[in-house]
Amino acid sequence: MPSPIRLTRINDRFQQELSMMFARSEVRDPRVAGVTVTEVSVDREFSYAEIYVSAVEGITRSDEILKGLESATPFIRKYLSDRIELRSFPRLRFHWDVTPEKADRIEQIIASIHADDKKKK
Repeated sequence: MPSPIRLTRINDRFQQELSMMFARSEVRDPRVAGVTVTEVSVDREFSYAEIYVSAVEGITRSDEILKGLESATPFIRKYLSDRIELRSFPRLRFHWDVTPEKADRIEQIIASIHADDKKKK
């Protein structure tokens, strides 16, 4: 089993390679346009890589993006295996990350609280 430091490096490398891939639009599926990789988590046995993605449009495009990524998974896996050397290469599983939307909602709530405080003064 890999050490926690090595696993962190592998996760970071996956995220870096995927981010560059999407920034250069190497996946030609238009459903995948504008995707941002927020986190990657490879399990200790290298069986699966859980990849969390988001987009500026938010959850409204999540189903479309996830279907596009699912259909492009063989291409993406080959692309990554050419750039990251591992004895066994994990299967890729894509998930929608709601964290950016939740953070935006929290910021809106805080801004409205500050606006209410200013009105009371």
